[in-house]
Amino acid sequence: MKRILLICIAVMSMQMTSAQQDSAFTAGEWFKFKMSYSNWLKAGNATLTVKDAKIDNKEVYHVVGKGWTTGMIKWFFKVKDRYESYFDQDSIRPYKFVRNIDEGGHTKDLEIDFDQVNHKAHINNKKKKTKKVIDTKPNIQDMVSTFYYLRNNLEIGELKVGDEVKIDMFFDEENYGFKLKYLGEETIETEFGNIESLKFRPYVMAGRVFKEEESLTLWVSKDKNKVPLRIKADLAVGSLRADLEAFKGLKHPFKIVVNN
Repeated sequence: MKRILLICIAVMSMQMTSAQQDSAFTAGEWFKFKMSYSNWLKAGNATLTVKDAKIDNKEVYHVVGKGWTTGMIKWFFKVKDRYESYFDQDSIRPYKFVRNIDEGGHTKDLEIDFDQVNHKAHINNKKKKTKKVIDTKPNIQDMVSTFYYLRNNLEIGELKVGDEVKIDMFFDEENYGFKLKYLGEETIETEFGNIESLKFRPYVMAGRVFKEEESLTLWVSKDKNKVPLRIKADLAVGSLRADLEAFKGLKHPFKIVVNN
């Protein structure tokens, strides 16, 4: 569940801006998602929160992403995940990333400090009590910061249906070439009304979780906020869907075509 939300985090909002005052988000933004399994069974919830913070006297955004199972599913597969990213408020380059997860007893507890000058990732594996340093690509992103970086730096107006976007991302202890395809525009029905959206398909690693590389589809609002509205995923077993359930602190007006 957390992978779907936070991979999708990597693609959800898109607008070309270079100055902070033109950005798609600001501190105080908060999203809540409801998750359902195979389109009927409630699976859990997830939230994303943006806060102001400082690291080494640098002004940063501190984003916290949480995901947890609810209802019947938690009795046979309990998930409690927490992701954090601290990234520069202007460049959106990350300085620190935290991944603390428990998925049915499978746990990880990682802290990664990024040296964006020397292109290094300093990894502290708290569970295994090990530390290592790995070379990274220039301007590397983490799972969470990728979402916000794309939100401010991808120019949708120049994209054509079928175009692919690539970005260098660091996941766990390795560099990962993140890629997504633009599928066009679509007006979708949500709890808030009918909303014009942009549709994407990120490429994921097929195997234990996802059926194939093109298992994910996601929709973001076609406004200056680029709000994540919906995510659908074909899993190795069944399917998962996440829908925006509540929000606050948007920087720009939220455009609804038809109210429910």
